[in-house]
Formats: sequence, structure tokens, C-alpha cells
Amino acid sequence: MLGVVTFAPRCPTCHEPAAWTGNPFRPFCSERCRLVDLGAWITERYRVAGDELGADDDADESGEE
Repeated sequence: MLGVVTFAPRCPTCHEPAAWTGNPFRPFCSERCRLVDLGAWITERYRVAGDELGADDDADESGEE
């Protein structure tokens, strides 16, 4: 017999259960975990893979010359 699968998300920062409905910080469990994750992006602990940009490439993307 097949059972009902329940959705039990976990916070990506602390891995504690995170409420999904009524949680303004989702997928995080709290504002603290959301800010910890934001800080990791700001300090470049997290990065998106891709080619490195040179000094010339930066000017091209911003529309300035």
C-alpha cells in the first residue's frame, strides 16, 4: 500500500526542519540562517561556475567603455 509522502524541508544553512507555510524566510528556518547564507555569497564562499572575467570584460557587461 502506498502512503502519503509529506514535504519536510530542511534549512540549507543549519539543516533543522523549516516550516514552509507562513515562513517569511523560507527555505531558511530563520532570519539568522538567511543572513548567514547571504554573507557566504557576499564573501564569495559560494560561487557560480564560469569563465573568469578580465578587466576588459567587466566594462563590456556594464555598458561602459
